[in-house]
Amino acid sequence: MSVAANTEGSVDSRNKTSDSGLKWKPFALQLYRLIVLVAIVLLIRDHRTRLRIEADAPITVPEVRTWFPAARAVELDKEKGGLFVLDDARQPLGYEDEKAAFFILDDARQPLGYVIRTRPVCDHVVGYAGPTDTMIVFDNAQTVRAVKIRSSPDTITHVGDVVGDPFFLEKWNGKSWNQVAAMTLKKEEIDSVSGATLTSMAIAQSITLRLRATEDAALHPPVRFTPRDLGLMGALLLAVTVAFTSWRGSKWMRRVLQVTAVGYVGLINGDLIAQSLLSGWAASGVAWRLAPGMALLVAAALVVPWTTRRALYCQYICPHGAAQEFLHTIKPRAFSLHLPPSLASGLRWLPFFLLVISIAVTMLLLPLDLAGIEPFDAYLIRSAGKATIAIAIVGLVASLFIPMAYCKFGCPTGALLEFLRSHGRSDHFGKRDIAAAFLVLLTVVLYHGHATISAWIAGLQ
Repeated sequence: MSVAANTEGSVDSRNKTSDSGLKWKPFALQLYRLIVLVAIVLLIRDHRTRLRIEADAPITVPEVRTWFPAARAVELDKEKGGLFVLDDARQPLGYEDEKAAFFILDDARQPLGYVIRTRPVCDHVVGYAGPTDTMIVFDNAQTVRAVKIRSSPDTITHVGDVVGDPFFLEKWNGKSWNQVAAMTLKKEEIDSVSGATLTSMAIAQSITLRLRATEDAALHPPVRFTPRDLGLMGALLLAVTVAFTSWRGSKWMRRVLQVTAVGYVGLINGDLIAQSLLSGWAASGVAWRLAPGMALLVAAALVVPWTTRRALYCQYICPHGAAQEFLHTIKPRAFSLHLPPSLASGLRWLPFFLLVISIAVTMLLLPLDLAGIEPFDAYLIRSAGKATIAIAIVGLVASLFIPMAYCKFGCPTGALLEFLRSHGRSDHFGKRDIAAAFLVLLTVVLYHGHATISAWIAGLQ
């Protein structure tokens, strides 16, 4: 009897140890995946901050000659900070600090006007993918004469929409310094540019805040809730409700989600999670003050699958996923297509290679619009580029033959969210985790070898 009892006790002890190991294994995997993501984000953020500091772009005389043809120099307004003053040969004559403001002088050193820029004071005002450097030109009475975008890490399409808008950049013309500084976006009814909401609103906020910064450099914009944010939060609340209740298996509720995802989140709201957004926020910070609804959506898309195994964004909110799902339910049976296992296995690596491209573009500042490698901007029909429209169409057509074809074989954002997703006790360290370690290594190499790699790329051109 005692031998049997000892044997049973030993077995129970081993079982308890085994159960304990099983409990810790998924937690360790999820912690590893979180560390991978955080490591990449921190490397990107530190790298882009370093590049900005090392290669700032002070205002030059040729830039202001558009409005003052007689300009021959820009000289510091010593009451508002230091500056880099450049001559016609772009040679630095001085140093520029955060509050730099410039007198525009003619040959006789008589003032023609006044000019300031929004960066770096307003670097915390992040648009779709980062802060936009905007120049505000004044006449001698300190009345706004012009507003011009100097540079922006936002997508080429979004910036192009703002520049191409015939009214947006002229909203401040004719207003005094104090009038602009006192403006609020809601009170003054400053409308965003269709298709470039976050970019245009960030520019508008940075202009008003920059003018206030001469009095208070630490000024930050308030958190701004708009109907757009509230609508996005409503869609998120609906998705969470369905994902975590018995409604998850309801066919009619799936139709409601599809209509909400495609009709509202996609075609009306247009704020979608994409590589262009994630890379921009990783490099410049999250636009939680300007777009709290979008910030909450991204947080939920990352945290929920990491903690609960629910693919919240991909399965319940993404309009392209909803459109594919709907097309699959109505397609003729004859449209079914089964890929050879070897081909399907190879195609599943495409999202990973697109993630490699996203990291390379972000770290090396390559002239590639990341919006063009995914279909999500296609839902902003009036401003969508040809590449993103083509990818959207191909993905939808493919879904008629292969269920959720784009999600399986083409979506880098979906691959990132799926990487973070927990699979419970059945989870194990696999190919995706090895691939993620490679992405960290790639980011480290690009971080330390940026100068050498950039010089090599320039030599190929």
